[in-house]
Amino acid sequence: MCGRFDQNDIARALSNFSWVDEYLNRSQAEPCWNVAPTMRRPVMHVEGAALVLDDLHWGYQAGWARGKVPVAVNARLEKIIGKYWAPLLDRGRCIVPADGWYEWTGDKGAKQPWHIHRADREPLYLAALAWFAPAEYAAGTGFALVTADAQGGMVDIHDRRPVVFTAADATTWLDPEISGETAAELARSMALGPDRFAWYMVDRAVGNVRHQGAELATPIDIQLE
Repeated sequence: MCGRFDQNDIARALSNFSWVDEYLNRSQAEPCWNVAPTMRRPVMHVEGAALVLDDLHWGYQAGWARGKVPVAVNARLEKIIGKYWAPLLDRGRCIVPADGWYEWTGDKGAKQPWHIHRADREPLYLAALAWFAPAEYAAGTGFALVTADAQGGMVDIHDRRPVVFTAADATTWLDPEISGETAAELARSMALGPDRFAWYMVDRAVGNVRHQGAELATPIDIQLE
């Protein structure tokens, strides 16, 4: 499960979309280095021919599933063509721009967080599915990150990692002209592999959602630990 990420430089992520002369920015979100489920965060999607940035809650639950299944913050790649996710795969594909995500290792009570990012420090484009119908986005009608488990997490082999695209493949994912099945195959075949990432230990304070500052994504001096 991917349950925390770092999203602090949206403008830089958007600058890699060379086909976009202008975009509609409806986001009011501030930079955040410790994004957690239920928070409202910017997602990129296509509306007509325009790229739009909207703030959505992190978490999705189909209306018909309320009381039956919990709100999901992740959508398993191997299940996105199934009944639950297929409507969003066809009509609700979006991208969550990010600068990194967090994984934890170690025993319960002493887990060590790691900040995972592209080795070249380029922005991350996280594949996501969202519900865009409501006039006002509410908890449970937001987005879920697509995750894969083919090789586990980057530092935790038992974890699932988000599907991360380049800007070019993110553009294809957003294209409303491609089918859901084509989009799913794109996620399976074009997600960036482990060799494209790097990671370092960060302060355990990132485990508390009340902490939001840039220091959370700063490497710690391991010798002091």
